[in-house]
Amino acid sequence: MMTRLSRKWPLWLATTALAWLSANAAVAQDAAQPPLPTVTLGASFINIKAEVASRPREHQIGLMFRTSMGTNDGMIFVFDQPAKQCFWMKNTLLPLQVAFIDDDGTIVNLDEMKPKTTEPHCSDKPVRYVLEMNTGWFTRHAIKPGTKLTGAPFGTPR
Repeated sequence: MMTRLSRKWPLWLATTALAWLSANAAVAQDAAQPPLPTVTLGASFINIKAEVASRPREHQIGLMFRTSMGTNDGMIFVFDQPAKQCFWMKNTLLPLQVAFIDDDGTIVNLDEMKPKTTEPHCSDKPVRYVLEMNTGWFTRHAIKPGTKLTGAPFGTPR
């Protein structure tokens, strides 16, 4: 005789297994995310082709597992509200330089980030935008805190 519980057991087991697999698939990441839509940003006379990471999942993955990036390519992270933004480089293979940017496009602070590290790199004040470029990119172009970037995210044409 099958009890009520024993009839529900296979359904419960299947539901639990599916939930576990879904949850773990959402956090497991071992490959680069596909290229995201891009926007052109301006830094002085230089055009930047930046992939736009605007969703939480895109923020989490970022540039992880990428093995190369074009000279003037990068990734801009767009957040809903200004907040202290902190980034690290776990599973990121490229050395990067990061700019934390105000709503109007003004660079608040810059930092260099080493590959495969969990050291936090944070904005000096609340920001909505973070731009990652190849290591030394801002330094090579004499772009410093206080420099204003242009482009659609900042409400200025490029």
